[in-house]
Amino acid sequence: MKLAHHLRRPFFPYILAAIVFSFFPLLATAQQSGEQPTIRFVRNPDPAPDFNLTGLDGKAVTLAGYKDKAILLNFWATWCGPCRAEIPDLVELQNKYRDHLQIIGLVVDDDDRDAIKKFVAEFAINYPVALATNDLRLQYGGIPALPTSFVLDAAGRIVQKHEGLRDPLLYETEIRALLGLPIGNVKVETFEDTGQIFLKHADRATELPGINLSKLTPEQKIVALHKFNAETCTCGCGYTLAQCRIYDRDCKTSQAATAKIIAALAATPRTPAAPPAARSAVPPSREKPRQ
Repeated sequence: MKLAHHLRRPFFPYILAAIVFSFFPLLATAQQSGEQPTIRFVRNPDPAPDFNLTGLDGKAVTLAGYKDKAILLNFWATWCGPCRAEIPDLVELQNKYRDHLQIIGLVVDDDDRDAIKKFVAEFAINYPVALATNDLRLQYGGIPALPTSFVLDAAGRIVQKHEGLRDPLLYETEIRALLGLPIGNVKVETFEDTGQIFLKHADRATELPGINLSKLTPEQKIVALHKFNAETCTCGCGYTLAQCRIYDRDCKTSQAATAKIIAALAATPRTPAAPPAARSAVPPSREKPRQ
């Protein structure tokens, strides 16, 4: 397969200009509107769950084995069209930053090792590839979409997660930022993980996908969010209602359950505020104290 046009020619001298003018849709839109392009990393990131797998080449594949390197953990499958489309770019990225970056390919929903080996050879994949166990998938949030990539800093902490096909310049800019290399006119912001990275942090969220809390008072909103994080979704996912809304925005079960909670709270009569204490109508006595 041929590499994307912008990766077939000498690319490094143009990285800064390319980042600003042809980064990816979000940054391209920002550039056109005069806004500064931005990438975002998790504030106070959690350590990535480590694993000990056997790669297709028979060698051990672990996060600990790539200490002090930035890591791009890519969950994919051979039958996944977007996964296939991004692999040549990942190969190029691994080759370009091989001294400071390690890409690891974790195959899901595909256990035909011979077919995977043939695929790896055909695409000249130059980074470790191993089969992800179901337990590992759950540790990383279940992986509801393919491809899904996690960006780890040199300390092994997850600073960003991307679902679906992304422009390779996004990955490259994030990696360069983590390595302390120039990234042009791109701003780096941080955000609180409220379930975007780890579902266990869904209890930090004040807004959830597909849920309208605008009809609730601030106090009722707090109660609703508490219920969303306390009640388990009955769709079979095993997550709380809040986690399920983040994990699967199309889940009708969690959507109906949260809507029911909101409706019940909205129908609760609101207690009127207590009136201010009435002032005395009798003026204070002005009699002089008796001698």
